[in-house]
Amino acid sequence: MTVLTSALDTAGPAYAARRAAMLAKLAELDAEHAKAVAGGGPKYVERHRKRGKLLARERIELLIDPDSPFLELSPLAAWGTDFTVGASVVTGIGVVEGVECVIAASDPTVRGGSSNPWTMRKSFRASEIALRNRLPVINLVESGGADLPTQKEIFIPGGRTFRDLTRLSAAGIPTIALVFGNSTAGGAYLPGMSDYVVMVKERAKVFLGGPPLVKMATGEESDDESLGGAEMHARTSGLADYMAADERDALRIGRRIVARLNWRKQGREPLPARPPAYDEEELLGIVPEDLKVPFDPREVIARIVDGSDFDEFKPLYGDSLVTGWATLHGYPIGILANARGVLFGAEAQKAAQFIQLANQTGTPLLFLQNTTGYMVGAEYEQGGIIKHGAMMINAVSNSRVPHLTVVMGASYGAGNYGMCGRAYDPRFLFTWPSAKSAVMGPAQLAGVLSIVGRQAAQARGQDYDEEADARMREMVERQIEAESLPFFLSGRLYDDGVIDPRDSRTVLGLCLSAINSAPADEPAQGYGVFRM
Repeated sequence: MTVLTSALDTAGPAYAARRAAMLAKLAELDAEHAKAVAGGGPKYVERHRKRGKLLARERIELLIDPDSPFLELSPLAAWGTDFTVGASVVTGIGVVEGVECVIAASDPTVRGGSSNPWTMRKSFRASEIALRNRLPVINLVESGGADLPTQKEIFIPGGRTFRDLTRLSAAGIPTIALVFGNSTAGGAYLPGMSDYVVMVKERAKVFLGGPPLVKMATGEESDDESLGGAEMHARTSGLADYMAADERDALRIGRRIVARLNWRKQGREPLPARPPAYDEEELLGIVPEDLKVPFDPREVIARIVDGSDFDEFKPLYGDSLVTGWATLHGYPIGILANARGVLFGAEAQKAAQFIQLANQTGTPLLFLQNTTGYMVGAEYEQGGIIKHGAMMINAVSNSRVPHLTVVMGASYGAGNYGMCGRAYDPRFLFTWPSAKSAVMGPAQLAGVLSIVGRQAAQARGQDYDEEADARMREMVERQIEAESLPFFLSGRLYDDGVIDPRDSRTVLGLCLSAINSAPADEPAQGYGVFRM
């Protein structure tokens, strides 16, 4: 039998403490998500509504199929910066007329929907997801263009927005722009470079230069409507393919465009799926508050894979890394999950072999991270930990199958790389509220700096200032702790969102379905030189 047997004591005090800690973190997550949903705040939301306009998420809700899910991406973008949480745009994957699409909706309640540096990064990530997974793109446009005080950071790289649109179209991936309000200056190229354009009558305005700029540049007197109104673009310039009577009509037309795409998924069809044998609610009580305390990732696997059925690969070798085969919502996957945090040489070699096997069969890989990195020390250096770790990282780097990553707990050092962190291009990466990620733990990093400072003072023949050292260590530990938390990392788009552990199976299922909109990649032909 390959159905996992759970040893989780859900009636014990340790489980209750872990669950309470996770619920507290989820309450904090809900509060941060509420900031993103609030947009520019009550004053600007009310002003927007008085103009008879829908909010960004209301537009999305009316666009996607009734009662279908919307997987919002990067909702905490710009967290911890001077910009509004959410970065003035809502992005995600939703189903429109049965077709999975990437949707990006400007939030005009935040500085008129203008783009700041985090808006740009969030939009780039959405375009990348669309291109790699062959998902049609629908832009719900109402933006004042660039946030001018930050133009030095967005003007030059911002050109990629339009390059991405043309590359999507060239790859045969449809791009659709529904224009609800302003789309001016450089933003005019967003509908200009889309395959299909819908503009709302008497609301949409698309022009390179508004009346004041035209007056300054040419002396010409003009008005919004003659320069860039929906009527003009539908009847005269030809930029608008459809003119909608109002916002709801624009969303209706957008749905009809998607319905006529004759879109077909080109990936694998899922097998019949069975729910896990264990309750996903129990995922709340698995990860310890202290990440130095290990936990068995099989308890997580048992609550996310179909039927809790898991064929473990090499269970007796390199046992601090769990590897094996399962299905999730009917999609075959290979899983690599950290069991005791540290990666030794045997674990690295086991991972490299497993990744090669997955590439032979075209099986996507799911990385469940809880790692403090590769083992250090004279014994392990002499045993070849560098070359073994390099072998694992080589395999991850050159693997051609889709990768999905969930950071459950620790994600430190090169372990982040070997377990397919953001720099290794997983198709999707999500974190749990319990996650932490940095070069190393706060105490370890502060301790290293202390040792280096102490040795430097000794080399100069000076007395070491112990009080200053204590202050330095405290400051560094606070800084690293703050910078390793999931909200901070998600704010910088180092993941695609912080998720409730109970939603993991659903989120991963949506991602696997989206991935299979694209045909399977060719099997990996080579992995570079493995140092043996």
